[in-house]
Amino acid sequence: MNPNETTLAKQYITNVQLDLSVAAYTKVPTTWRSHNYTPDFNKLYFIMEGEGYLEVGGQRFSPCPGDLYLLPTGTVQSYGTVNQNTFGKYWCHFRAKIGHVDLFQFLSTSTFIHIQKPEWLKQKFEDLIYWHHQESLTSQMHLHSTFLEIIAFFMEQCETVKINSKTTDSLKRINNVLLYIEEHLSDKLSLTELAQVAHFHPNYLIRIFKNATGLSPIHYINRMRIEKAQQMLRFTNWNIMSISDSLGMDIAYFSRMFKEYTGFPPTEYRELFVEDNKPPLSVQARIDEDIFHTGTTSL
Repeated sequence: MNPNETTLAKQYITNVQLDLSVAAYTKVPTTWRSHNYTPDFNKLYFIMEGEGYLEVGGQRFSPCPGDLYLLPTGTVQSYGTVNQNTFGKYWCHFRAKIGHVDLFQFLSTSTFIHIQKPEWLKQKFEDLIYWHHQESLTSQMHLHSTFLEIIAFFMEQCETVKINSKTTDSLKRINNVLLYIEEHLSDKLSLTELAQVAHFHPNYLIRIFKNATGLSPIHYINRMRIEKAQQMLRFTNWNIMSISDSLGMDIAYFSRMFKEYTGFPPTEYRELFVEDNKPPLSVQARIDEDIFHTGTTSL
């Protein structure tokens, strides 16, 4: 992936929504088998012992202890045993959605990785199983955190991770929209204008844009404008009116949006950093004295 695609892909997968339906450890029976079926969910198999086979997308594998396999949704699969020494495996079924698209339809990865020191991953699966059966207030937070670690680990260890070619065109178009927004941040941008940049219908742009960034186009534009305003308040002497004008926003609307995003009115936000950047009182006293006597500082 080129840098622009990587940046957009990072924004895209940040919005993944996980739904874990089952997690367990099983020593499979000799009757464990299925042939040419296509699940509507993803599976992870972490092999701890035994023998057997998996077929994923027409390719046959003979997993070994220490292998972690991803069997993605929508892919033709088969599995079975080969003798009495059956698999002992940690496993889970899950969905990982980014809008209406599954994470592993958006990304193409290796089918499996081999782990030389499986103790860490074994513990993560134990944690996953534990939190999946808890009903405490924070159990889902722990579950998602643990599961994201497992998925991130798998992706980091894969030889290849790339954007599925079917989604590349949409990503490029959204990336063009993001660049256009950045270059025209002070203009009165409209949804119709952005849709023309992407060559999408406006309603379709809203859906694809939100899948990619987690925000609607107008919320994304406002966030970018407020982030730029924060920099200007901290590092320039521009007054509030000039800043709002430079961002193409009415001052009342700008002030309201700024407070909504940051929790502070623009003037109070600037004062926070003025206070933070003040030198110690003893130094400030010397500066003030030099200004009083000479009109300039000696520092």
